[in-house]
Amino acid sequence: MILIFPAIEITQSSCVQFVRGVPGAEHRYSIDPVKMAVLWRGENAKTLHVVDLDGANEGKVVNGDVIRRMVQAVDIPIQVGGGLRRYDEIRNVLDLGVYRVVIGTAAVEQPGLIERLVKEFGTRKIAIGIEAHRGKVVVDGGRRAIDMSALDLADRMKAIGVTRIVYRQRADEGPAPYLPYDTLKELANATNLRITSRASVANYHDLVRLQELERYGVDSVIIGKPLYENAFPCQALWRINEKELTDLGPTRRM
Repeated sequence: MILIFPAIEITQSSCVQFVRGVPGAEHRYSIDPVKMAVLWRGENAKTLHVVDLDGANEGKVVNGDVIRRMVQAVDIPIQVGGGLRRYDEIRNVLDLGVYRVVIGTAAVEQPGLIERLVKEFGTRKIAIGIEAHRGKVVVDGGRRAIDMSALDLADRMKAIGVTRIVYRQRADEGPAPYLPYDTLKELANATNLRITSRASVANYHDLVRLQELERYGVDSVIIGKPLYENAFPCQALWRINEKELTDLGPTRRM
């Protein structure tokens, strides 16, 4: 079964998105990232994907204290991306108890850094985030295109010991992501790397289709907005059950 990462994106110490209620079960959900982590854990998430959006924009970790409190609040692995471009900062984030870091721009600009990180921390701790648009890799939060394909970058990362890619593809008509089924299959087949699909599932039907790629190596998916907007049938039950909650569940550690 494909693994689902609920995504929590942080800016100015708050979540970019928060969970909507459903008619008859309206509930005010906190925009505190720590409480959101506990909420997803209470709904049986096995892991979380956290993005430091301020870090991605500034090229350095900004919300480290929030990430530390999230790690302390839940009993599941958390992977973190956003602004991870220097060895000391990456080491510090891993020292917070983060299970895995996702590195994007630095993989293009500093392959030697990636090789050092893999050797020092192991392949499970280091994933490479690849974002592509119109066949080219984009970096700096999608603002700059590089004359390199996603497959070329994945091959280069594999050669220095990377075993996991987090892949996102922007649609030609704009920044909105979509499910690049054929590209994911090609990446997995051509590289034999483990692939996490980022922000490419809009609904249950997309999730079922993506599940077909698990046998090729696409073993996980990061989902943001659709989860927050209750796009999956089971979520209606969760929202009803949470209507009267004053505590977010047995995994709460705050």
